[in-house]
Amino acid sequence: MVFSYLKDKNATAELFRTIAPKIADRPGGYLRILHTGFRSGDASEMVLLELVDFNEAALTAPKAEKKSTRRSRAKKAETVEEAAPAAEAEAPAAE
Repeated sequence: MVFSYLKDKNATAELFRTIAPKIADRPGGYLRILHTGFRSGDASEMVLLELVDFNEAALTAPKAEKKSTRRSRAKKAETVEEAAPAAEAEAPAAE
């Protein structure tokens, strides 16, 4: 049945001999879908399909530390609050 869809003897063999035993205990969610944008020409949506827990390179790679931004969000919020009273003080003077 699977061979009728894949139409490739080697792909079917790899699916059942290599991939199936590694993800057999997983209750669901076998694929990760990463949207890569639109194809130029016909504007068809493109995705990258990845088998979850099967990509050994991604599993063994060290986790990247969370980067901080140059500006913190708290400072930005303070500057917005400080700018608002200054604008209100200028408005009555213009009248």
